[in-house]
Amino acid sequence: MGTVIHIGVLTPHEVPGPEVEFAAMAPGCLTTRVVRITSTAEAGGSDGPVSPAVLGPLTTAPSVDRAAGQLLTDPVDVIGYASTTSAYTIGFDAEMAMVLRLSQLTGRPVAATCASAVRALRVLKVERVALIGAPWFDPEFNELGAAYFASQGFDVVSSVSAELSQDPRAIEPAAVCEWASGHAADTAQAVFIGGNGFRAAGAIEALEAAINRPVLTSNQVLLWQLLAQADDTFGINGYGRLFAHQP
Repeated sequence: MGTVIHIGVLTPHEVPGPEVEFAAMAPGCLTTRVVRITSTAEAGGSDGPVSPAVLGPLTTAPSVDRAAGQLLTDPVDVIGYASTTSAYTIGFDAEMAMVLRLSQLTGRPVAATCASAVRALRVLKVERVALIGAPWFDPEFNELGAAYFASQGFDVVSSVSAELSQDPRAIEPAAVCEWASGHAADTAQAVFIGGNGFRAAGAIEALEAAINRPVLTSNQVLLWQLLAQADDTFGINGYGRLFAHQP
């Protein structure tokens, strides 16, 4: 990879996710500054459980505008909105409208998690996808996730939460690989593991080997899109087939 890229992240969640996994996937090649979006109704103390009623307003003014302003107090090359459940809540069109508005507001390229996943699935020519949500996703978010990807023409063959620890810090890549490999529907052409606080990127390589299909995760697809928007080369290895492709 080339020069250091300064990535700004906006998220309504408190659990560290992108800042941990971006650094792991591209060590020494980027900086990540996170601003957590809040309003008078707080987004909660973790990546869940939070409700769609709380998450939706945090994608719009004034909450997101205030957070974007805070983000630009330091150098930022590209901006990512890191919240899988927010995208599931508002839907693809509203997510893309948010991306456009943030880009106009900040003058920076902007990407969002699930729109990046849609792009990645299309680049990989996937039609049938299995969704695995973070362990703390309740059934409502799994249903919203299925509707989100179905709205973009994908056949969602399953959408369930991983039956793993509710503590993000206690989840090991081996456990993610073992659970996901046993629950990836045979009819799925790829797996998307959702949750920006669900640190599943370390499981991608082993899981792809186990199921012989592409594996995407929230932070992986977001970083993939952000690197492309920063006009960086694709030198990331060990985190899935996706990085062999350009958006």
